[in-house]
Amino acid sequence: MNLNDAVIGQTYTIKEICTDDEDLELFLFRLGCYSGEPITVVSRLKSGCVVSIKDGRYNIDNGIAESILI
Repeated sequence: MNLNDAVIGQTYTIKEICTDDEDLELFLFRLGCYSGEPITVVSRLKSGCVVSIKDGRYNIDNGIAESILI
């Protein structure tokens, strides 16, 4: 299941970041988005979603959300 399938307001644990793009993986790691970390979808937008990771909120597009497996 990827982040696009998540229910708004429910906290999930990140299982894996599934991408071949090393820059994207490093970017997500710097946000605190890596295996074992909790993540919550705060709201959905037309082109993506707002997520809560650690103590921050980030707007990510659907392509990035698809690479985050929960």
